[in-house]
Amino acid sequence: MNTDLINYYRRRAQEYESIYYKPEREDDLHTLAEVLQRALLGREVWEIACGTGYWTQKIAETALSITAGDTSEEVLEIARHKSYTCPVVFRQEDFYRPSEKPAGCDALFGGFIWSHIPRAGLKEALGRLSEVLLPGSRLVFIDNRYVEGSSTPVYSKDEQGNTFQQRTLADGSQHLVLKNFPSADEIAGVLSEFGTVQIRELTYFWMAECDLFSNKKVVYRPV
Repeated sequence: MNTDLINYYRRRAQEYESIYYKPEREDDLHTLAEVLQRALLGREVWEIACGTGYWTQKIAETALSITAGDTSEEVLEIARHKSYTCPVVFRQEDFYRPSEKPAGCDALFGGFIWSHIPRAGLKEALGRLSEVLLPGSRLVFIDNRYVEGSSTPVYSKDEQGNTFQQRTLADGSQHLVLKNFPSADEIAGVLSEFGTVQIRELTYFWMAECDLFSNKKVVYRPV
């Protein structure tokens, strides 16, 4: 079974957005889009792990500009062929080690990437990301909540508390995918080191906003 997350999303590019077509999630997705557009209104946004641009299109309706990156050229190729209502620049990058830090951004958006970051590395990853932004900027994340009967079942769990799903793509290949489902308290516990936090829980999704402390950049250094 393949455990390479980057390879999984490359192979999934053409069926990437099928998850958004589940009818029971329609109302939540509509609410998420509206809340996101308010949260990122008038901001210069750095979007990490942008995928095929599904959420890029949503936030482009109110953002001033977006710099959007992903490790997979396959999903970026799809995203580049869509239309957007604000200036959008796409680039292939690993958000853990961006080759070029986007200048002047006062917001960071991560759609469905939090759940793919190992628990032990979350604070360090967010600390590095927050260093790129201006003081007083906003971090915004959305991701899945686990819902029995709608979510792919958890296949296994490791010693650090990370959970994994077994997923099968249209080409028949099977992949073991890191997919964590944090509680609201866990999310707040991570983000509160960087700024003031607001969390919204819907039936199928959660959203977190964190306004970075304006007096300084909070940098997380592992002990």
